[in-house]
Amino acid sequence: MNFLKNRRVLLSSAFGLFIMSPITAESISMVDLKMGLDTVWVLLAAFLVFFMQAGFGMVEAGFIRAKNSTNILTKNFLDFCMASIGFFVFGYAIMFGTGNDFIGMSGFFMIGAESGADVPLFAFWLFQAAFCGAAATIVAGGMAERMKFKAYLVYSFLISAFIYPIVGHWVWGGGWLSALNFADFAGSAVVHTTGGVAALIGTIILKPRTGKYRPDGSIKMISGHNIPLASLGVFILWFGWFGFNPGSTLSVGDGTLISLVAINTNLAAAAGGIMAMIMVWSISGKPDLSMALNGALAGLVAVTAPCAFISPWSAIVIGSVGGILVVLASLLLDKLKIDDPVGAFPVHGVNGIWGTLSIGLFGREALGLSSEGLFFGGGFKMLGVQSLGVFSIAAFVLAAMGLIFIIIDKTIGLRASQEEEYLGLDIGEHGLESYSGFQIIE
Repeated sequence: MNFLKNRRVLLSSAFGLFIMSPITAESISMVDLKMGLDTVWVLLAAFLVFFMQAGFGMVEAGFIRAKNSTNILTKNFLDFCMASIGFFVFGYAIMFGTGNDFIGMSGFFMIGAESGADVPLFAFWLFQAAFCGAAATIVAGGMAERMKFKAYLVYSFLISAFIYPIVGHWVWGGGWLSALNFADFAGSAVVHTTGGVAALIGTIILKPRTGKYRPDGSIKMISGHNIPLASLGVFILWFGWFGFNPGSTLSVGDGTLISLVAINTNLAAAAGGIMAMIMVWSISGKPDLSMALNGALAGLVAVTAPCAFISPWSAIVIGSVGGILVVLASLLLDKLKIDDPVGAFPVHGVNGIWGTLSIGLFGREALGLSSEGLFFGGGFKMLGVQSLGVFSIAAFVLAAMGLIFIIIDKTIGLRASQEEEYLGLDIGEHGLESYSGFQIIE
């Protein structure tokens, strides 16, 4: 008891000395305190976005066959490795370096580079590198189960080092779209449209998986091997998106903006999941979990651009439309015989475009836009700017990535052999099985 009494006396004395001691400018300044807090917030958000790589991996592995699981996870893993090096050497300079309206040209190898926010350079770089990795890994799902591994590594480096940073410079690096007041708060256009459109052109050039479409044109259902794994991946992505969107504030501020972005992110995801389930239920007669999962992701993608510029009710509408679009886009791709195993383009491409355009409809001037959206009396001005921006990005990525994939195809080849595709890329490319002890062919 005496020990406890003495401990309380010591603690009380120490607290009294603390509150009586003035915090001087020499000890800590409010500016330093703010920068420290903002730095921790940006780094925490970067860590969450990095963890999204695990979510992408689980979703992609779960939605494809067991015999290709190791291959897709290896691609997912190497995506972030390639993105980190490519963005360090070339990407950051192209995206945030001084240059012209189309490309940055200073700070290669991070030499002489400057931070694009009021946080230390390396914290800002890590956050942006995590975004770069997310854009690159989107493509893996669209081209799954038949793309050569070495071809994928070449693609992954090129999109991370050059293509994604050029788009990023246009919007976030002081390029021509930012000069037009084009708005994309957290990357519906920069990240998701880029990744989704790259997946679309890649899977068109690569052609469908063997047996996906029968000679009579009918569709053969190729089911994912592990829906629980895909479900876990979606939950991880949803969780990571709270770093992706709120982290794009790049500052804690008074917490108001972070809170708005967070609630909008959550509501859009929930609405997207519900609407996708209702849509597929009404079409097929069954509430398909896989489509509901993609609906939640569609809502998240769609709200990524407008999340800081809209009200929560608008987020629900935007997410709901995203859930409907992902179902319709998936059905359309099958009609066109474009084989996208995990729905990379319907989720990221279609809803990246929709989310970017939605700013021109639901955006509010009071929340930082240059003008009101169409539904709030602003006319077509903002919608016009958003349309120009997102379709310019889509066209550039379509052309640039199409050229890259064609060159890869004509040199080292894009597609695995028929034997490797039949046995599975796990065995053919990596010499191991995802599930030791047995092999699942179909």
